[in-house]
Amino acid sequence: MDFAAEGLLDDLEGEERTARQELLQRLADDGFSLEELRGALKENRLVLLPVDRVLGGSFTAREAEHQTGLPADVLLRMRRLLGLPTADADDRVFSDEDMEAARSTKQFLDAGFDEEAIGEITRVLGEGMGRLAATITAAFADTFLQPGDSEEAVAERFAVLAEQLTPIFTPVLVAGFKAQLRDSVGRGMLGRDELQTGDLAGSQDLAVCFADLVGFTRLGGQVELRELGTVAGQLARLAASVVEAPVRLIKTIGDAAMFVSPEPGPLVEVALTLVEAVEEADLPSLRAGIALGPAVVRAGDYYGHSVNLASRVTGVARPGTVLCTQEVRDGAGEGLRWSSAGKHRLKGVSAPVPLYRARRAAAADDDGPETETETDGGDADGAKRRRAGRSRKREPR
Repeated sequence: MDFAAEGLLDDLEGEERTARQELLQRLADDGFSLEELRGALKENRLVLLPVDRVLGGSFTAREAEHQTGLPADVLLRMRRLLGLPTADADDRVFSDEDMEAARSTKQFLDAGFDEEAIGEITRVLGEGMGRLAATITAAFADTFLQPGDSEEAVAERFAVLAEQLTPIFTPVLVAGFKAQLRDSVGRGMLGRDELQTGDLAGSQDLAVCFADLVGFTRLGGQVELRELGTVAGQLARLAASVVEAPVRLIKTIGDAAMFVSPEPGPLVEVALTLVEAVEEADLPSLRAGIALGPAVVRAGDYYGHSVNLASRVTGVARPGTVLCTQEVRDGAGEGLRWSSAGKHRLKGVSAPVPLYRARRAAAADDDGPETETETDGGDADGAKRRRAGRSRKREPR
C-alpha cells in the first residue's frame, strides 16, 4: 500500500511520519483494509485499532447460532439492547466471551425466563457496563498515556495492556455483581401475599431524595469540559461516601444524585451531610428535596408520586438547604429542627404543598429560635402579600 499516495501521511514529517508509516504497515499486515485505516484516521482512533483487534469478535451471528443454539435474531437483538452498534447476521462481531454469554442466555431461556425478561436484564446491563467501560477507558488512558508518545508506541502498548489486563478484571465484575445481588435479596420481601399471588409486592412507601448542584448548567459555559466532569465526579464520590444504611444511593447523573430509604429520618441526615460535604469541597452549592410516599422499583430505578414530588421539591429549594414535605417532617423523629418554608404550588400537584426546611438540632440552636418563614419562590400568594406590605411601608404619612 502506498500510504503517502492515499493521503494517510499528510502534514507529517520526521519521526512522526516514520512512526505513522510503521503503524499503518503493521495494521495492514494484520488485515485492516485501506477503508478501515482511512475511517480510523478520520475519527482520530488509528492507534486504537490494535485494541479493537484484541477485544473484537471473530464469529458471526449465524455461526454463534450454530454453536450455541441461540437464534441469530435473538443474538443481534441482545447486542442492540446492550447499546452496541447494529450488526448484520454475517458481521464478525461476536467474541469467545459472547459465545459463552449466548450459551448462558440459552440456559436462562430454557429455565423459564421469557425473552422480554432477558431483554430487560440485557438493557440494564448495557447501561451499567457502558458507564463502567467509559470510566475504565478514561482511567486507562490517564495511567498509561505518556507525553510525547508516538502513534506506533501507543498502539503497541495499549494493545498489550488490553490483552493482559482485560481478563483479570473479570473477578472484579463477578464479585461486584454478587455483592449487589446479595444486598438486593437482603432487602427483598417475600411474604404470604406474594406467595399467594405469585408476584412480588408492587409499591412500597419510601422516602425519596434528589440533590443537585445549583448553577451547574450555567457553570458549563464558564469552565472547561474537563473541569465540569471533575465537579460531577466529585459529587458522585461524595454522594457514595455519605450513605449509611438504610439509605441507598440509586444513581448519580451529572449534577444530581438520587437516594431512597424506608425511613425518612436517616435520609434527611444523609442529605444534610451531603450538603455540608459539598460546601467543604468548595463545589457549587447543593440543594435537596425529600418526599415520602408509594414508589415502585423497575429495572433498578424508582417511579411513583413520591419520586416526582421529591424532584419538584428540589426545584424550589434554596442553595445549601434540605427541603421536605410534611410527611417527611412528621416521620423523621428526633434530632432535627424544622422551619416552615410556606406552601408551594408544584407542577403536577393540584393543591399547594406545605414544605419545611430541615436543620440539625445543634445548628438550629446556634442560629437562634426558628421564627423565620422561608419562601423559596414557590408561594405566589405569600409573595404578593409581602410585596403589598413593602409598598404600604413606603407610603408617606
